Amino acid sequence: MIRFKLGEQIEKKQFQEGRHVTVQEVAVGSGVNRMTLSKILNQRGYSTGTDIVDKLCRYFSCPVEDLIEHLPDGPADHPADAR
Repeated sequence: MIRFKLGEQIEKKQFQEGRHVTVQEVAVGSGVNRMTLSKILNQRGYSTGTDIVDKLCRYFSCPVEDLIEHLPDGPADHPADAR
């Protein structure tokens, strides 16, 4: 599964700038729709295109690996008898 680390990036920006950063601010600054950002933040396993990842990396000035990570599937996702 791919996990977005958007919340961590927002927290990091808040810490660096010493102020509160809203999802709306990220939406305006990155050009990514606010609803898309909310889905990334709140829906486990949400899938989006590379254009969105690119916009967020540009906004946060970070490499892809600071924004997304791959989590190996757990045993519940691949039961032994299904292999």
